[in-house]
Amino acid sequence: SLYPVFTVLFMYFTSTSTDQTTDSLQLREKCINAANGCESVWNVVEEVCNISVLGNRCKADDATGCNRIIQILADEYPEFKTCVCTTDDFCTITTLLGKHCSIDKDDISMETKLQWRLSALSKQAYTTNRTCLDVNKECVEDEVCNKQLSLYLKVCSVNKKCNMEECQAAVRFFYQHMPFEVAQMMTFCECTQPDVSCHRAKELLHGKPCAVTTVPPPSCLNVIHMCEENELCRKKYTTFRSKCWRHVTKKCYNDEACLETLIKGDMPCSANADCKAAYISNWGTMLRVECTCQNLPPMEQSLCKLFHHMLHSKSCYS
Repeated sequence: SLYPVFTVLFMYFTSTSTDQTTDSLQLREKCINAANGCESVWNVVEEVCNISVLGNRCKADDATGCNRIIQILADEYPEFKTCVCTTDDFCTITTLLGKHCSIDKDDISMETKLQWRLSALSKQAYTTNRTCLDVNKECVEDEVCNKQLSLYLKVCSVNKKCNMEECQAAVRFFYQHMPFEVAQMMTFCECTQPDVSCHRAKELLHGKPCAVTTVPPPSCLNVIHMCEENELCRKKYTTFRSKCWRHVTKKCYNDEACLETLIKGDMPCSANADCKAAYISNWGTMLRVECTCQNLPPMEQSLCKLFHHMLHSKSCYS
């Protein structure tokens, strides 16, 4: 929990050394120039924390949102931990940019406000079978949810040239920012009839097309292999397999030849809350990119279809 230690941390922030700030700014430059996706997360940091390009100044209107995206930055790129995290579970932009960055004291209660408002939203989550359009409207009508949704849609807008990595970072931030019940409600919403408005709302909530669509679509085998080459994605995929497809993990581990012998009916899914949380955690990674098994040689078809089932079938969560 982020909010109980603001007062103590404020005293710490004001004593942040110039050397530390300088080192941190150098680290930021390395991040921006790196080719590992760090720049995409940093660009979302600048959006959330309202950082001015000139002078590195920032005025965090949403202190909690700013600190949470910094936490995500530190989780995904651990080299930042030394200059943004004061403890293992509290990271803040103020330690990164020092006195250049200010947080309005009136926003210190934002965390409590966020939990209260979104818990009110989540209490409605399973009272009726609401469509994606219903869920979208409820988020828009909730002040805090709408604020987070607006940021996410701004980054993922198809009106500007889509940057998939930046959009994926915004999707991760959006779903990690939500209480589990609300994230679950948004992730698993459906449209019960051919309703254009509902399907548009579903696309917005699920990061389409920017975060999930590439032309041509990759094979599901390539998606898995690309994921395993990325540290953040690999960790999420490992957790997802262990929480949802423990039988597969136990029986085959990383043996693709063994996996290929399985059929969907031989893949019991745990379908519990931990599994759903792991599935939601995949959103905003390449595991959610739409993939295909077309045009693959026959010998690769069965393994590809197995991966497609694991990544995209919702039968496990129905």
